[in-house]
Amino acid sequence: MSWAKILDCGDIPVTPMDNAMALTQMTSAYLELGNRAPLSYLAPREISVSLAECPESIQPRNVHAGLRTRLSGEDWGDYEDDTRQGFLRISSDDIDDIGPKGVIDAIMNRMGTEIPVYLSVDIDVIDPGLAPGTGTPEAGGWTTRELIRILRGIEGLNVVGADIVEVAPAYDGVGEQTALAGAQVAYEILTSIVKRGLVDMGKVAEVPGRKNLVTKDEL
Repeated sequence: MSWAKILDCGDIPVTPMDNAMALTQMTSAYLELGNRAPLSYLAPREISVSLAECPESIQPRNVHAGLRTRLSGEDWGDYEDDTRQGFLRISSDDIDDIGPKGVIDAIMNRMGTEIPVYLSVDIDVIDPGLAPGTGTPEAGGWTTRELIRILRGIEGLNVVGADIVEVAPAYDGVGEQTALAGAQVAYEILTSIVKRGLVDMGKVAEVPGRKNLVTKDEL
């Protein structure tokens, strides 16, 4: 996987007191980054990806997984109906009934493998007993192992961008377990993007019975 390179582009300046201005700043920064030439020397046009604006004519497909709420139940009693944004809602409790595989299947069935996907992981989807370093801890979350398994299960998604939010070092434990979980999530997302990129370029093929990817020359 030596062709894949990571570049720290630094921080994007945002105005925390003005949401509209912050959105404009972030959009400008993303567009600038997306237009930069990729670092890789290998088929840059095939492997370069950027965040593109979604045309209004396309029906959005979204998944919100790991939700925890009790007062409102399953209805829309205390918040706006977001079905117009195409949301599939998967509660944290659902994993007890359908397991990680069921969550994976629900996500993949909704999103497919072709449309560009932006993946956002809020670290508080993990139970605060395992990831206390977040600004909004809520009991009843998934385990780190369950989240990692789900992320590996959805690596077929066409992920073109991702983020990890809500890691708050000031609230973390002595062992910095939240930061460790966040780093592992970043690793899972990055390696999935790399594997998907290689498959799309036709540089690798999957061998039955082997979890790793190999070049076609090795077959």
